[in-house]
Amino acid sequence: MTVIATDRSHLWHPYDNPLQPGPLHVVREAEGVWLTLEDGTRMIDAMSSWWCAAFGHRHPKITAAMTDQIARMPHVMFGGLTHAPATTLAARLAALLPEGLDRVFFSDSGSVAVEVALKMALQAQVALGHPARTRFATVRGGYHGDTWKAMSLCDPETGMHGHFGNALRAEHFLPAPPITFGADWPEDPAQNGIADLEALLTRHGAEIAALILEPVVQGAGGMRFYHPAYLKAARRLCDQAGVFLIFDEIATGFGRTGRLFAMDHAGVAPDILCLGKALTGGHISFAATVTDARIAQAIADAPPRIFMHGPTFMANPLACAAAGASLDLIAEGHWPGQVAAIEAQFRAELAPARHHPAVADLRILGAIAVIETKAPLDMAKVHAAARASGVWLRPFGRLLYAMPPYVITPDELSRVNAAMLDLLG
Repeated sequence: MTVIATDRSHLWHPYDNPLQPGPLHVVREAEGVWLTLEDGTRMIDAMSSWWCAAFGHRHPKITAAMTDQIARMPHVMFGGLTHAPATTLAARLAALLPEGLDRVFFSDSGSVAVEVALKMALQAQVALGHPARTRFATVRGGYHGDTWKAMSLCDPETGMHGHFGNALRAEHFLPAPPITFGADWPEDPAQNGIADLEALLTRHGAEIAALILEPVVQGAGGMRFYHPAYLKAARRLCDQAGVFLIFDEIATGFGRTGRLFAMDHAGVAPDILCLGKALTGGHISFAATVTDARIAQAIADAPPRIFMHGPTFMANPLACAAAGASLDLIAEGHWPGQVAAIEAQFRAELAPARHHPAVADLRILGAIAVIETKAPLDMAKVHAAARASGVWLRPFGRLLYAMPPYVITPDELSRVNAAMLDLLG
């Protein structure tokens, strides 16, 4: 049987009909920004394979680190054991993050990192003498993953998980932050969205364990960019209400917005931080939930005195090695210039989209470009165009976007931009 025929007989694909799935491309290999199909066709991976391959596919430094690690110890359980790849990586992450964020819990995917953060917040609140704090708050237009509790914090109406309905516990949802990134910040709380947050915490703060936000960039929930001042106000109000603040930086961490972390645009830190995707340069699934000594101490002091989570592949040495090599690439310091150049080229070459009759909005920040159309895109047309244009794009709904690897060249990025404009018709 061919790869496609076998796929059709056995496999499910993400967000697709399990029995009548959409069209597929068979990828034979990937290197740098390029995907090579089984017939030799090459396409630029303008998606960084769902935003994780920040330094390109099969980066020699990351693959070398993984090859060395797999020859010695691909995996060992983390219960009762430890190893240098995990301890070294944790220390390096703590050195990169705001002071105090230095207690690291490793897991195997971003969605699980969010689940860990929520459990961490709830267990700490109970330990601190607040057993009623079992609810969570967030803003509309967000996305935090596909696992069960994470789904309950995705937008309940416009999000992809809304059809699970009453099976998901209803949490507290605020309007999406209304002031866009780069706009003037109005001081009036009724205009900037802070009045809604303050009112929620005043009414329901005693039952809320944590507020979770994607800082500055809302990802799969709508690809919106909002003003960093919202984060500053959220930090202040959460402190006043005794509510923990969680930042989900799974999509934005490690340079994607032009800063090392999106929270750096605001200069504030959360109580709990979720990282993933580009943590390993997209070479293997891995994630981290990072918190501070206060939360760790609270959990340690109250029965059962242990944190109730433990993935089988927690702190996988192979993933730790990949992440260490990815941090080496961050430390080399090329990414800020690369991301700034990508942003400038996006702005110059995608400018015609602003005046296209099919376009509702054009949004650009760092190495992210989003064209929001007035009507949903024809996915079959987009898929077919990938071979002809040599550019792999995978929009959702009315959002046509690109998040290319930072190592993309100007000529390659011009091909991406041309393909995006061509898809508008």
